[in-house]
Amino acid sequence: MKCFSIFKDKARSKKREATSAPELRDQNRTEGAAVSRTARSLPSPRSITELYQEREENLRAFSYEELKDATNGFNRLLKIGEGGFGSVYKGTIRPRNGHGDSTVGHKQWVAEVQFLGVVNHPNLVKLLGYCCVDNERGIQRMLVYEYMPNRSLEDHLFNRGLPLLPWKTRLEIILGAAEGLAYLHGGMEVQVIYRDFKCSNVLLDKDFKPKLSDFGLAREGPTGDRSHVSTSVVGTYGYAAPEYVETGRLTSHTDVWTFGVVLYEILTGRRTLERNRPAMEQKLLDWVKQFPAEGKRFSTIIDPRLRNEYSVTAAKKVAKLADICLNKNAKERPTMNLVIERLKEAIQDSEGQNLPSTSGTGQSAHQSRVAQRKV
Repeated sequence: MKCFSIFKDKARSKKREATSAPELRDQNRTEGAAVSRTARSLPSPRSITELYQEREENLRAFSYEELKDATNGFNRLLKIGEGGFGSVYKGTIRPRNGHGDSTVGHKQWVAEVQFLGVVNHPNLVKLLGYCCVDNERGIQRMLVYEYMPNRSLEDHLFNRGLPLLPWKTRLEIILGAAEGLAYLHGGMEVQVIYRDFKCSNVLLDKDFKPKLSDFGLAREGPTGDRSHVSTSVVGTYGYAAPEYVETGRLTSHTDVWTFGVVLYEILTGRRTLERNRPAMEQKLLDWVKQFPAEGKRFSTIIDPRLRNEYSVTAAKKVAKLADICLNKNAKERPTMNLVIERLKEAIQDSEGQNLPSTSGTGQSAHQSRVAQRKV
């Protein structure tokens, strides 16, 4: 099955043929190298599809049987959760490499393979390989990621069954996430708009270092004299920027708005929408407006589980930063580089107060995270 063929039409419009990892293995390597040299000679940046052709061999193409064996037949006892597009399993991959999966609508699946086959940053989850087969169970598409033993930021913020996530750890996690977004926006040859930043997509390694995951909705940013990318509106309710919802116009400012939403989730320990609360408190952004950073009742919004183990000065800076990220005028929102600077200042304000932090628990480096879904 040729899993990457949907990108061919787009590539042909640029006078080159986009091909998949499996497809390229069947083609002449000399021809592929010539195409790559031509791309480098062009003054305009290359697309994710073109960059992927250059780096695809970094990913391992797993067979279905390998992943079935790694998870003991996708044993329910090895299921560790549900991802955005399917069940998530923990498994052990035989040498060469190993980890996770999520199967999605075909276009999103291919997009995630290509984006994660190109990006390289300590705050982005590492894709180790993929599997795409058509067997007696139907079409099976799987992605294999590095294992993130401490689950997600969402789990630690909102799951009362887990230990409290300390103040400084929250700031360090969101700083790492900001650095991952900044890399996507300006650290590569092509700009990437993440489009799905939220707590559940911020995974945590054994030391609680964050890594962004789930790139099925990511899009290449505008190029040349274009100011935006027009696309259908997708994402999670409560996170999307208003101008994106209204017009479908996508820019890096869209990610910045979503980042502001997550900043308030970190401050409050509340989800962006909680229907079990009183009517005036159900929508997080409406509720926090009643308690501005310079107001006397600002501390009302701080996660009560933190008690007094946080820096008030730093918390106010984070709230002010969230407010400018949530500016209705997209062009007046800060860049992610400026967001990083402000978060570092907030962390400095929290230093020297002997605030507790989280220490990770070690996990086997050979464990892997595998997710599967029938389409």
